[in-house]
Amino acid sequence: MSAVVAPEPSAPFGQWAGGQASEHAYCLLQGNPGPMTLDGTNTWVLMTPGGTEAIVIDPGEDEAAHQQRVVEHVTGLGARVTRIVLTHGHLDHSEGAPRLARLTGAPVQAVGRGHDDLGDGDVLTAGELDVRVVATPGHTSDSISFALAADHALLTGDTVLGRGTTMVAHPDGELAAYLDSLERIKALTGDGEVAAILPGHGPTVPDAGAMVDFYRVHRRERLEQVRAAMADGAADADAVVATVYADVDRSVWPAAKLSVLAQMRYLDA
Repeated sequence: MSAVVAPEPSAPFGQWAGGQASEHAYCLLQGNPGPMTLDGTNTWVLMTPGGTEAIVIDPGEDEAAHQQRVVEHVTGLGARVTRIVLTHGHLDHSEGAPRLARLTGAPVQAVGRGHDDLGDGDVLTAGELDVRVVATPGHTSDSISFALAADHALLTGDTVLGRGTTMVAHPDGELAAYLDSLERIKALTGDGEVAAILPGHGPTVPDAGAMVDFYRVHRRERLEQVRAAMADGAADADAVVATVYADVDRSVWPAAKLSVLAQMRYLDA
């Protein structure tokens, strides 16, 4: 089976600097690059050009300078932050939310972990801009994406990254749910609603359909590799990781183990 693979830069991070990604979406890149965060966390500001209201998606890690930069960016455009929303609860996306809320007075909304105030199909507004909540669990149980119909774009958090592939964070994340979420995103690309992906890490993806195809094929191939490793005698997740991820930097093996555990649970179901 041949995979549709999006071109990837040679360096693991340092290739993406954020900025204006579409007419209504601007990325403020947090300075926290690494093997798990790629170039850093993408904090997204959504608003209409010349508008006075802005939605902030994923304020990033708690870092006074970064959250202040978000405020200054929005106020510099003559607007104010009216809503802070989270794609999921991992700290590199959510930890800065309380600080940004204090700075702006805006409410924080998410799914789960004491929030539960966003649901699939909800429409968030910032002036004349509409942003629709799309449930995409799997990476975590609370993962959601945001459809920006005006730009034919989907903000995916960690469900689909701008480079490489993501993990399924066992035990909270589930592979079955993740595969269903990929199918849902693929359907959005098929009907023309979504053309581009604005991810939680890494550069924007201009061909959403091709990237989702790559993810679907990759996930199936990894699953077969895990199945084969177990058949060859790998007795636990650590042994499977050492076999399947032998060519991957060991710094990401802990995350790989979470995905392997999710895949082992899927195979046992």
